[in-house]
Amino acid sequence: MATGIDTEKKLRLLEEAEFIEFIKGKGEYAIYSSSENSIGWISENLGFTGLPEKIQLFKNKIKFRELLERIYPDFYFQGIEFDKLDEIQTEEIKKPFIIKPATGFFSLGVYKVSTDEEWDAVLERIKIEVEEIRGRYPVQVLDTGKFIIEENIEGEEFAVDAYFNSKEKPVILNILKHIFSSENDVSDRVYFTSKSVMETYRETVEDLLKEIGNLAKLRSFPLHLEFRIGSDRRIQPIEVNPMRFAGWCTTDIAYFAYGINTYRYFLEQLEPDWDNILEGRDERKFCLVILNKTPDIDSKSVKAFDYERLLSDFEKPLELRKADHEKYGLFGYLFTETKDSSWKEIERILKSDLKEYISFKETTPTILTPEGRELFRP
Repeated sequence: MATGIDTEKKLRLLEEAEFIEFIKGKGEYAIYSSSENSIGWISENLGFTGLPEKIQLFKNKIKFRELLERIYPDFYFQGIEFDKLDEIQTEEIKKPFIIKPATGFFSLGVYKVSTDEEWDAVLERIKIEVEEIRGRYPVQVLDTGKFIIEENIEGEEFAVDAYFNSKEKPVILNILKHIFSSENDVSDRVYFTSKSVMETYRETVEDLLKEIGNLAKLRSFPLHLEFRIGSDRRIQPIEVNPMRFAGWCTTDIAYFAYGINTYRYFLEQLEPDWDNILEGRDERKFCLVILNKTPDIDSKSVKAFDYERLLSDFEKPLELRKADHEKYGLFGYLFTETKDSSWKEIERILKSDLKEYISFKETTPTILTPEGRELFRP
């Protein structure tokens, strides 16, 4: 089923064929997808809109880098088939570099390689992760058949929810700072937004979006942009996720922080009044904590996750949303409001493997004979 929003702000459910005809006769339209799983359907049914080509410009990271060559001509990248990863000669590649699926999602299969000696271990982890996540998402969302190797982008990392309105103007709805536990950490554990983040980076991000919009000719188009800003203050895009804002429910941090319903703002072509919104929001940050499990934790061995203990470790938790860890590889999402004086609670969870909240199933003890053979207790 597809949904349409009429002028009286009432929700209408449309059959697929009816929705296609609705879009054909609409002329001007704004389409948002809360899940990238719909990308395949859009490609098959909405080719007349030009959306499939726009989506592929961003969803395929190789095409995205090719698009940006006009802005960043010296940026190194190459595509490679998964089956040929064993043939990579890392000594010929400038390090550090990033390797990830050419079509990916949620930091799955993303690794940083800093030395030649690290490559064998990284390659093994990639193979294990690919085997684990293969088939979890449609190939239009996550395709582990082809990877991209690209130069590492230094600097602080950020994420932006924005859209281009019907006049091709970029409208920023939120800016998040992505923090890490170490130099080699590439996981999605903690993002936060604040008055300082918005005021410091909004103009720079708008300028970048204008350049991207001019290259791709974007109109009535929502997106989620990830980028880094180096010590030289130059902004460098990491990736753009089309047709949606921050994945799963994470775009909702804009509501908790600023009262902005990002979906409504896009569909009704609204623009935030940032001067008024940011007033009185000093000395606090609004955080998103993603409760992703570490690779050494087997989901099948997990008995329970202590959400109450988790909540007790934060001064002001705003909302907890639980997830099926066996199906999705994470335990949920936590939104918090954190004073600058209480920032240690965020630093702690950033470095945690979450095992203090996990109880594991009992396993049958293994007994070894003097010869090293395993005997299992009945």
